[in-house]
Amino acid sequence: MPDDPVEIFAEERGAWGPPLTMPEGVEFRRGVPFGTGGGHELTADLFLPPAEFSGLRPAMLYIYGGGWQGGTPSHFYRQAARLAAKGIVGVCNCYRLSDEAIFPAAVEDCKCAVRWMRASANELAIDADRIGVAGGSAGGHLAAMVATTAGVPELEGEGGHAEFSSAVKLAVPFNPITDCFNFYVDGSEPPPWTIKFLGGTPAEEPDAYHLASPIEFVGPDTPPCLVPHGTGDITVPHDHAIRFADAMAAAGRECELVLVEGEPHGFFNWEPSFEPIYATFEQFVLSHI
Repeated sequence: MPDDPVEIFAEERGAWGPPLTMPEGVEFRRGVPFGTGGGHELTADLFLPPAEFSGLRPAMLYIYGGGWQGGTPSHFYRQAARLAAKGIVGVCNCYRLSDEAIFPAAVEDCKCAVRWMRASANELAIDADRIGVAGGSAGGHLAAMVATTAGVPELEGEGGHAEFSSAVKLAVPFNPITDCFNFYVDGSEPPPWTIKFLGGTPAEEPDAYHLASPIEFVGPDTPPCLVPHGTGDITVPHDHAIRFADAMAAAGRECELVLVEGEPHGFFNWEPSFEPIYATFEQFVLSHI
């Protein structure tokens, strides 16, 4: 198993847009334990800023997508490496997939990762008041859940570091699922991977569908959000992003909605959208933490 992030990315992501290039001075650590889930260890891959960034640094948690049933932390290596070069600690976490454990396990694991980042603030030189989260697709859903549900007891889990908060300073959910109960505006059932994740249909598990919908938790404490989505997305309709932005506006919270005309699901991974969306992402993160 390679420990070089460039090799890992090439092996796992293949032709997903531009390759990973490691900036000079950025340190990579693979498989760092951060908590437990389902009785086993959970790990994350870290991107640490160059030595010139002394003192406490902001940090970002990056959550991969894959329908809550697949994916790897390398999904966000490119973003984590680039922002590490700007002085931001990057944490690309694992979480329990739906083949192992259904909702709320994945949410619990991501919240545990945020709490671990605070617990490890001294060791990793992280400013505990400047932690953000990003994710794509199912990872976008999890990022939005982390952003909107800080302190909701049913979602914190028992993975460790309970004495620390899971709140974040900002969130960037890329093409996220934000309303599980109303996945499609025409009222039809959600896709099979959502039904699997939530343990049944909306009629069978209505409480889970409501609890798993970040749009229902938007409130006065929700941090600023950037929400990029392609209007050609048929996997997760861009209506999810629009309705989430509307909920943020109704709550008086900052939300930058970026709709890219005609682009499909996962468009931010590939050219020609990768670079302009990354630039928007970087500017948002740097301006908020």
